[in-house]
Amino acid sequence: MAAKRVSSLLLSRSFTSSLASRLTGGKSACQARAISRYSTAAALEEPIKPPVNVEYTKLLINGQFVDAASGKTFPTLDPRTGEVIAHVAEGDAEDVNRAVAAARKAFDEGPWPRLTAYDRQRILLRFADLVEKHNDEIAALETWDNGKPYEQAAKIEVPMFVRLMRYYAGWADKIHGMTVPADGPYHVQTLHEPIGVAGQIIPWNFPLLMYAWKVGPALACGNTVVLKTAEQTPLSALYVTKLLHEAGLPSGVLNVVSGFGPTAGAALCSHMDVDKLAFTGSTETGKIILELSARSNLKPVTLELGGKSPFIVCEDADVDNAVELAHFALFFNQGQCCCAGSRTYVHERVYDEFVEKATARALKRSVGDPFRQEIEQGPQVDSEQFEKILRYIRAGVDSGATLETGGDRLGEKGYYIKPTVFSNVQDDMPIAKEEIFGPVQSILKFKDLDEVIRRANSSRYGLAAGVFTQNLDTANTLMRALRAGTVWINCFDTFDAAIPFGGYKMSGQGREKGEYSLKNYLQVKAVVTPLKNPAWL
Repeated sequence: MAAKRVSSLLLSRSFTSSLASRLTGGKSACQARAISRYSTAAALEEPIKPPVNVEYTKLLINGQFVDAASGKTFPTLDPRTGEVIAHVAEGDAEDVNRAVAAARKAFDEGPWPRLTAYDRQRILLRFADLVEKHNDEIAALETWDNGKPYEQAAKIEVPMFVRLMRYYAGWADKIHGMTVPADGPYHVQTLHEPIGVAGQIIPWNFPLLMYAWKVGPALACGNTVVLKTAEQTPLSALYVTKLLHEAGLPSGVLNVVSGFGPTAGAALCSHMDVDKLAFTGSTETGKIILELSARSNLKPVTLELGGKSPFIVCEDADVDNAVELAHFALFFNQGQCCCAGSRTYVHERVYDEFVEKATARALKRSVGDPFRQEIEQGPQVDSEQFEKILRYIRAGVDSGATLETGGDRLGEKGYYIKPTVFSNVQDDMPIAKEEIFGPVQSILKFKDLDEVIRRANSSRYGLAAGVFTQNLDTANTLMRALRAGTVWINCFDTFDAAIPFGGYKMSGQGREKGEYSLKNYLQVKAVVTPLKNPAWL
């Protein structure tokens, strides 16, 4: 029941409250019917001081916080202002070597793979309890470093982290092989063994949750880990890993290296003593990781990559509910979701009504300091992402889409972008084909199911899809026809520790979460023993 309670929070209206008083009316004439002038008050208010101190900024190798071998650091920035939060140790190849050596020794000689599964379970459960105890501090770090609303981090993401860790702790003593019948006098059994040293690279949009998706199953299976954090958001991983060691994790089992992709990331992916890679991020980087794996020791790779998920509103839809759900599917987490419903396909019979109401909903979206209560949207994570989104918005206007609202930055400080809605979007436009990863809703029109299935599947991505209909036959047709790893019907972004997640096509390979994720961190060994005068076969 805990998982259902947490996942249901994702659809809570507490994160979609209307603050119309923050908005003012107005129009301009740039290919738009109703571009409104947003109030900048929320973005111009003096930023709230986060209720947490940054305690850990060094690399964590072999159970100790240490400086980078080079002595270098890099700044991690507050996306509300662009100002420096802290300087963090910048790991590179030498630090990755140290971390991998610690993980290898911990796997080959240390106690972790040799503990009983029950003992590993107890450590993970103690870890979950400690994270739960420090919920507010961890959420504050996540918001400060990433820009996501504090209420989202504190009420959804940290509790889901705890749920995931308890889920994987529960799996630790339920991993086992099989006895297999053979054609002859042999006893045949399979062993499910830990794969060894896992190299894991997590993204900046959900640092804590991606940590749990990767570290949880790896440790439950008895592996050791070298984790590289995103350079934009290194703080929360260091904090929670310290708690994991307080829970009793032996030294060297989990090592955290903060740094950049071309240096620390490439060194980890190329390392000959890493047995497994897991990565969440862009499709382009995923291709590089596969290449580095192939050029080194052909280590297996799990990839959770980009998406351009269709959200299909059928002609029988309740338009008001569809608008709210489509709004959530796109704008949640500042639009920085790999599975965001970023291609909103609406049936022609309800298209005009939907566009009008979707525009009105975007105008009501509260944007501002993510530490303030009732704020739905904080800043984008950094200047690079901020500028990328604005380029896509300009491309949408240039390609002939109708800009209904938004389309510009909000305020003069930080990386805030006005919630943006485009209508009359065509499939060949960049905003309909490419992953924007921001608060930009593209609304497309369709006539019938065959057409929308063909168009939805024409993308190179296949991570997720949403279907909004009251017709069971329509839902069944679409859920089987859409080439996506997850299809949400009359819901969206409903996550649960037990639900597998991953993509078709160029959205990745393998699955994370649920029982399926354990297979990423296990080897299967067949053991065959002759039987002499067996009583039965």
